[in-house]
Amino acid sequence: MTQQKNQSKAAPILPSAQITRRAFHGLLAAAGVSTFLPRLCVAQKHAVFEHPGLLHSAADLKRMKHGVQNNLSPIAEGFAKLREHPLSQLGYMHHDFGKEIGRNPSVNFPAFDQDANAAYQCAMMAAITGNKHHGDVAHQIIVGWSNSLQSVSGADAVLMAGLGPFKFINAAELLRADGRLSPAEVTACQQMLRRVILPTLIDFAPFANGHWDTAAIKTMLAIAVFCDDRDLFERALLYYLYGDGDGRLEHYIYENGQCQESGRDQQHTQLGLAHMADACEIAWHQGIDLYAALDNRLLKGFEYTAAYILGDTVDFHPDQDRTGKYIHGAISPRSTLRPVYELVLAHYKGRRGLPAPAVDRAVQQLRPEGAGPGADQTGFGTLLYSGAMPEQNHLPALPAPAAVHAEGNNAVINLRWAATRDADSYSVERAEVGGIFHPLQANISQLFFHDGAVESGKQYSYRVTAHGNALPSSPSASVRIFAGLPVPWKAMPMGLPAAPGTANYDGNVLNLRSSGEGICVYAESSHRRLQARFLPQVASQSAIFGVMHREDASPHTPCIMLLVSPEPGEMERHGWCLRMVAISAKGSQQTIATHSLGNPVVQYGRLLQAIWFRMDVGNGSLQASFSLDDKSWTLLGEAPNANLGQLALFASSGIETIDTTVRFDSISLA
Repeated sequence: MTQQKNQSKAAPILPSAQITRRAFHGLLAAAGVSTFLPRLCVAQKHAVFEHPGLLHSAADLKRMKHGVQNNLSPIAEGFAKLREHPLSQLGYMHHDFGKEIGRNPSVNFPAFDQDANAAYQCAMMAAITGNKHHGDVAHQIIVGWSNSLQSVSGADAVLMAGLGPFKFINAAELLRADGRLSPAEVTACQQMLRRVILPTLIDFAPFANGHWDTAAIKTMLAIAVFCDDRDLFERALLYYLYGDGDGRLEHYIYENGQCQESGRDQQHTQLGLAHMADACEIAWHQGIDLYAALDNRLLKGFEYTAAYILGDTVDFHPDQDRTGKYIHGAISPRSTLRPVYELVLAHYKGRRGLPAPAVDRAVQQLRPEGAGPGADQTGFGTLLYSGAMPEQNHLPALPAPAAVHAEGNNAVINLRWAATRDADSYSVERAEVGGIFHPLQANISQLFFHDGAVESGKQYSYRVTAHGNALPSSPSASVRIFAGLPVPWKAMPMGLPAAPGTANYDGNVLNLRSSGEGICVYAESSHRRLQARFLPQVASQSAIFGVMHREDASPHTPCIMLLVSPEPGEMERHGWCLRMVAISAKGSQQTIATHSLGNPVVQYGRLLQAIWFRMDVGNGSLQASFSLDDKSWTLLGEAPNANLGQLALFASSGIETIDTTVRFDSISLA
């Protein structure tokens, strides 16, 4: 048992520079708005993926092969760049296949990335030329690393897992489509990706600059398609559109086209954009049009960035990112263009007929695109994407809508979803949980629907169907959501009622989203125990969250909190700790106990693993406990003379102008 007595030198719960004690006591104010957000949809077990269906479809490969065989410009010049590259040669010798790869510190980092590049480039050479020996080079690399790799390590593990492995998976997809990987070899590769690469990416990287997130998104999509995993595919799409971190589309690219890393440097900005384009292309080949999201927001980011690098003046606004760590007052200096523009030009101008003047200028300056640095991005875009790019490779059936997302309050539930290729309209069905789906609305031309015929505190399920010239699609994955909060829960702001935050619940996961002052969800009647689990990760590195006991519903009632909060230190890699804190009716704070959270919960300053909270009230005392596995519990501290009152979950971003989401599940009252 870890327990410390009163510590007068303990840091305040909320730093005074970010939130006042009076504002913190606002958590005891009147009830606020409550909404719910599902973390994941229930997967369609019957959904089928197109193969090859990552960066390159069968139609793409046919176009490239035709261009090379007939010496068509600029495809022929682009192919020369690939053919002449050192990693595309028949004499390439792979590195020793290791058990571990890692970045910062480096463990087989350059070796794996170089092999992944060679596998991809040789697989492309084989697909275009039909040269069996190029396929053999790629085959040795895919099989060798699939059978050897056991772990990904280092402070930059997400980048290690999100960059080179993306090239690796694309190579494996090409080899499988060409029959060069046997079923047993495909299975071995799939198992390695699930066992080794995916765990590093599964919660993305909301603690970092956006290109970390975008690398995780595109590689998760690649794993999902290669492994025929619809759940995983949905997870990546949902994060791209609605996630917490800097890599979410609207968090990375602002409405004017400015990017989250525009004030950092132009190289990382172009890298983040390139990852997003790769993700959109994979989704496109599976029938989902991410390119169109938020009024073609991706094109705005590329246009803004290309125009600035090429010498134009752009509108820059000082900004702060979702972690709170990165604040930029001015745009960063111009830099060289990266070979990342051909794909975006091919889609928006070629497929869609939309103007992309700055991107077009960048393409003309770069052509023919060659390799990028390391395994950062795909490169060779002139070969891969130039030439005729019509709507192309029409899918055999209208795909089901994806990334269905729901938010609700007591009066309305709002649905959104990603666009389905070739769809003209959509229809929505609704069911009470456990019941039969019934039509709710048809002929919906937008990508959203507002359901105002809901009953507060009730749970509903929704699914969406796409309609076009062909037969209707199968229904989307279903998504569950509550209208408001179920009995006995209510939400209220921790600060001013004008900014209460939101609380949303899908019957499994409770999402508390708030800016600076926070939100509290409390049980109306008295209970003796509240238990819940925090689900990593959280974007704000100033976040504060946990469970509390309040004596009553009055504005300044005394409360006792069991919370996670940052430890003092540099924001890039500070520690995190558990605190048990008592707050009096007058607002004074007393730290009852603290416990620093170490490995494996906190690694490199990041909260990476779950924490269980428990608060017990009774027999004249209150006990606060925690667990890392829901089996072995540690009593953090105890407070005397606690009366039965209200138990609550709460969260605050700790940053006045930036909201963050904290998730809890396994919530129980007794």
